Amino acid sequence: MHPSFSVIFFTTFSGAGYGLWFWLGLLAATGQPLTRTPTLAALALGFVMVTAGLLSSTLHLGKPLRAWRAFSQWRSSWLSREGIAAVLCYVPALCLAAASHYILDARIAGALLAIFSLATVACTAMIYASLKPIPAWRHPLVLPVYLVFALFTGGLLFAAVFALSGWPVTNMAGFAVMLGAAVLWRFKRRAWRDIDSRPLPVTRNAALGLPEDRRVSVFERPHTEANYLLREMGFVLARKHSKRLRVIATTLFALVPALLALPVYLLVHVDAGPWLLAASIAALAGTLVERWLFFAEAKHLVSLYY
Repeated sequence: MHPSFSVIFFTTFSGAGYGLWFWLGLLAATGQPLTRTPTLAALALGFVMVTAGLLSSTLHLGKPLRAWRAFSQWRSSWLSREGIAAVLCYVPALCLAAASHYILDARIAGALLAIFSLATVACTAMIYASLKPIPAWRHPLVLPVYLVFALFTGGLLFAAVFALSGWPVTNMAGFAVMLGAAVLWRFKRRAWRDIDSRPLPVTRNAALGLPEDRRVSVFERPHTEANYLLREMGFVLARKHSKRLRVIATTLFALVPALLALPVYLLVHVDAGPWLLAASIAALAGTLVERWLFFAEAKHLVSLYY
């Protein structure tokens, strides 16, 4: 599939924003007192990332001005469900901001924010996981990987914002970052391994409607020049580039954050804020590379015809 930067930007930054809102909502739902400055900073950062990502996603549409029509198909469309869940997130986020300002009980607003944030990320993942013509996206780990990426990058931002705002961050925050990096690496490594080892579920013979025992070879291409299907569905990424980009992505979203979290875990009196902020930036950069590969490595079955 042809990687679209608008969708890559959306899934990366909105995912991190919803992950940030999830952890903030979870903190409020457990009845923890919310300090005004870090709470408003986390809400504002999440708002910027979520809104920028949502606006970016409309650039991939043929008619961006008609994006509002997607909300009416919630019974059958994961895209519509994603849009509704994304809009619903703003309501408890505003309630949480008001609660932090007037020192009100924010448990219900926090729980709703956490639920809607996770639901939005899950709907985004299901948009791709529900597409049968793209076997790589039908993998059972697509949904868990999207959720873990959102929780990991959002958690890093959450910890960085609160640490930089003066909240005491214990060494367990560093341990949580290293554990999250290990889980994320394990999930993504398994998904990549399965993509490489599993053949396509259909053959070129099936695409042409011919018996499987008949040898099929390309005599002449069906088109003399590139068309829409070839540009969007037939994007090809060389295997050597794929391996190199996988190493870069893994280094950025797993290894670098884990190494940066090590001083936070080992040194009791270290200022955790700058370390966690650097880990957040590295994780976001790695997620951008991973999302580019998510699209570039996916093979649409229509390419068998060509």
